[in-house]
Amino acid sequence: MRVAPIGMTLIMLASAANGAECINAKSAKVGFVLEKPGIHSEFRPAAGGMVSVANKYQSESPQTQFLFGGLIEVFRDSSTGQLAMIPLSDLRKLFPLKAGAKSKTLFVRLTPSKQPKGTETLELAVKGKESFSLGDCKYNVLAVKQTIRSEDGEKLDEFTALYAPDLQAVLARRYDEGTKAESVVGYETIKPLSK
Repeated sequence: MRVAPIGMTLIMLASAANGAECINAKSAKVGFVLEKPGIHSEFRPAAGGMVSVANKYQSESPQTQFLFGGLIEVFRDSSTGQLAMIPLSDLRKLFPLKAGAKSKTLFVRLTPSKQPKGTETLELAVKGKESFSLGDCKYNVLAVKQTIRSEDGEKLDEFTALYAPDLQAVLARRYDEGTKAESVVGYETIKPLSK
């Protein structure tokens, strides 16, 4: 008869321990880890509103990114090369993001191997608020449609980022939104950085 109460207590303690692992705005300031099968990403705040992300892939070489506000990639480095996206305006004016906000930012894409051919435009449109789960943790996110266009207006990339402002991180990307091919690619778990 005592087995059931002890079992329930253990389950409650395990649930409480899992709940304690959820990262909030305060604990995100010391960094955290997002994972899904094949990808381990360590997020750390950096100077000037940047977030440093160290990505370890199961099948590829490691990669380091710097994202302004945890949303806009400005630098990437891996064994396959480097990429810098230099904004031609002040990215700080875009934050904090609010539902309905729209912006266009001109960038120059720089790589060591070739000269830039022209500018690119990053269009951001904050479509609204949603909820996103990482394991037992639930986060409020903004659905931010990102479109990158070449200087002549050609669409180079487009997706909707599910961005958690409290974490300063994109938890998932939604592709081909509103079509039969719509898919969501995102992280599945969150945990603190190892000490």
